[in-house]
Amino acid sequence: MKVYHLKTCDTCRKAIKALRAAGHDLILHDVRADGLDTATLEVMEAALGFEVMVNKKSTTWRGLSDDVKAGLSRDTALPLLVENPTLLKRPVIDRDGDFTIGWAKDVPATYGC
Repeated sequence: MKVYHLKTCDTCRKAIKALRAAGHDLILHDVRADGLDTATLEVMEAALGFEVMVNKKSTTWRGLSDDVKAGLSRDTALPLLVENPTLLKRPVIDRDGDFTIGWAKDVPATYGC
């Protein structure tokens, strides 16, 4: 199971702790330190949709120009996420190609937490 996270994100830390406590072996991918590539994002986008992937509550999003925000589409979102990986909503959990994003109330039960 691979977890795309940000090491400074409290929600990500909570998710990682719960997943480990539930006995999952994790491969951690810090999106800031390790970056994101287009191929990975395309796989995520096919499963989740680009609208869900972009964190519009982030400081990075607020710092973007209004033109960039207004023009958000699949074609612009993926390059934007490569350039600004902290825009990715987190955590993204990849369990053999089955993706979940975020750590909402229903997500921990999906992983036996």
